[in-house]
Amino acid sequence: MSRGENRTASRRRLWPLWLIALLVMLAAAVYQRRTGPTYPVRGTAPAGGETISYRLPRSAIAGTDAAISIPAVPGVTGELRWRRLRSDDDWREVPLAHDGGHLHAVLPAQPPAGKVEYLLRLHTPAGETVALPAGEPVVLRFRGAVPAWLLLPHVLLMFLAMLVAVRTGLGGLFAPAGTARLARWAFGGITLGGLVLGPLVQQRAFGALWTGWPYGGDLTDNKTLFMWLAWLVVVVAVRAGGAERRAWARLLVVAATIVTLVVYVVPHSLRGSELDYRAIERGVPPEAAVATG
Repeated sequence: MSRGENRTASRRRLWPLWLIALLVMLAAAVYQRRTGPTYPVRGTAPAGGETISYRLPRSAIAGTDAAISIPAVPGVTGELRWRRLRSDDDWREVPLAHDGGHLHAVLPAQPPAGKVEYLLRLHTPAGETVALPAGEPVVLRFRGAVPAWLLLPHVLLMFLAMLVAVRTGLGGLFAPAGTARLARWAFGGITLGGLVLGPLVQQRAFGALWTGWPYGGDLTDNKTLFMWLAWLVVVVAVRAGGAERRAWARLLVVAATIVTLVVYVVPHSLRGSELDYRAIERGVPPEAAVATG
């Protein structure tokens, strides 16, 4: 068999590994999108003889009011109840205004990392009161605007790094040839996407480059650092031992891949930056009153 034929046969053997890695990456992207604390709260509720489908935001741009809107039902009125999270505030009420086919109100703008909790109370012509959502109030966090030219490369690199990381782990199990090269690609993607662009995104959003260990308890920063360290060990190990030849090096590759999967199972933005309103009441400037964890 010629060299070209060998290369073609090798590609045919490897494409299922890339397909599996792609499916895992896409599943992680959907999971991260739908489970993080910034994903809108969605649901339905009966009111006034109709069913209201609502979508309540959990993220807004600092410096601008956050619009809260639901479909209007004839005869149904209501109010928005809100207060700053973990503050000594009393609940405040804002009547819902009719605007065409919607009921709406606004939450007043907060500084970056400021959080408010809110809910809607609807009143039907029959005298019933309906809470949206029915359980705990929605928590909304304000953030600084992040330009697309910075945010999109960060997100793209993080998921491409995951794609390569999963493919590297599968290679460590089933096709070790080229594992060292793939490990370097995964490490490079995590480095650039997570430790270079990630802090720049956070700086734009919340005013701090890094709020993980040793400066804070930001879970996203800490899990990114842990994943980066895992792949740093792999890159050093496969260079020293050769993943193609040493079982222990391939085992490290698989372990780093498992770490990566665990990292992407943890929802994004948990235990992130949060404005301490009690500190502000004591006279601390907002930019110095941001805590994590």
